[in-house]
Amino acid sequence: MERFEIVEKALQKMLEEKKYTALRDILLVMNPNDIAQLLDQIQPESIPLLFRLLPKEQAAETFVEMEPDAQELLIRSFSDNELKEIVDELYVDDAADLVEEMPANVVKRILKQADPEMRRSINQILRYPENSAGSWMTTEYVSLRPEMTVEEAILRIRRQGVDKETIYTCYVTKDRVLVGIVTVKDLLLVQNDETKIEDIMLTNLISVSTHTDQEEVARMLSHYNFLALPVVDKENRMVGIVTFDDAMDVLEAETTEDMELMGGMTPSEKSYLKSSAFDLFKNRIPWLMLLMVSATFTGLIITAFEGALAAQVALTAFIPMLMGTGGNSGSQSSVTVIRALSLDELGFSDVWRVLWKELRTALLCGVALAVVCFVKIWLVDKMLMGNDQITLMVDLVVCLALLVTVVAAKVVGCLLPIGAKAIHVDPAVMASPFISTIVDALSLLVYFVLAKAILGV
Repeated sequence: MERFEIVEKALQKMLEEKKYTALRDILLVMNPNDIAQLLDQIQPESIPLLFRLLPKEQAAETFVEMEPDAQELLIRSFSDNELKEIVDELYVDDAADLVEEMPANVVKRILKQADPEMRRSINQILRYPENSAGSWMTTEYVSLRPEMTVEEAILRIRRQGVDKETIYTCYVTKDRVLVGIVTVKDLLLVQNDETKIEDIMLTNLISVSTHTDQEEVARMLSHYNFLALPVVDKENRMVGIVTFDDAMDVLEAETTEDMELMGGMTPSEKSYLKSSAFDLFKNRIPWLMLLMVSATFTGLIITAFEGALAAQVALTAFIPMLMGTGGNSGSQSSVTVIRALSLDELGFSDVWRVLWKELRTALLCGVALAVVCFVKIWLVDKMLMGNDQITLMVDLVVCLALLVTVVAAKVVGCLLPIGAKAIHVDPAVMASPFISTIVDALSLLVYFVLAKAILGV
């Protein structure tokens, strides 16, 4: 990262000094992703100038990796010929993503410069539900026929492969129905060029439907170590492929969304530095409002047991410790279970196994914490700090409440995400802030009920 910042500063200085030839020579050997990152860092008015230094193919690859606002700025600065050159170099899935991100007047310009086949493919992709395999597949793949010979197949790959996103895996279709796959490695290793494709193709196929959720597709690509997955319609007709690089983008986006939900925020479509203070406010305030209102229940519980606190003031000092430990215990379980759910390691049928495991873990954690807490309260709070209000029974109440709170928190933390998954709600919603609020109320209830039972307050 430090090295990139040095390069960025050097290129910025060359741009200011108008050393365009030297600047172009450096850009030619840079990766399109790095150039896109550089363009996102420089002043907006300099982006078109720097972009025009790139050759056509590198410019298109860089354009795909840029942020939507920078893409829009470039499109508005392009002439029709420049825009057509970029659009012609884009893969269909990238063009469809671009159309989805841009405002209507910019979309009209993009579609006007796209050839009829590209427009049809974009419209086909945009018809599928958002976040489905169909919405982020590409229709550019190599299709072979079963009766082709190996020699004919290789010639077809050479003719068509230039414009395809991937050529390593080829798909064998008959009347558009997917019947097999064959890799370039298979074709190159066949001894006889007259061998038919149907004799060497793999027919035990793994494919996804156009309506399969994108996160599920990404997991399948990762699980099977595929470079691409075929996408078929209800009649098993081949309509496109999803590639591993797109799956990485999906997983990154889904992980970011889960982290934001687990932190108690509405997911944002912008990066942090691209988000304004008002954007962050809009994403955060609904959850803060909800959690603030839900905390009213905690206040009601404390009010209901006002008499107990007045009779035994020493109990008040341990409320933050109980609530904090309970919230942390619940968060540990919820995060572990949410991660397992996202990796498809758990399902609703595993609920009893999860509950039994978490109960045992909670008991071990609860007993360990209670023992240490008992010793700490007696040695530090009573003897060292000289708090005469702490008695053996008060110490016992706090430690028992701690044990029960930890068990309850871990049970709630593991069950809520599984329940959310069962009713098709994102389990990440049930993470730290939400569970902490529930556990806070539970810990206070347990604490005061035990205090009344044991201390008689």
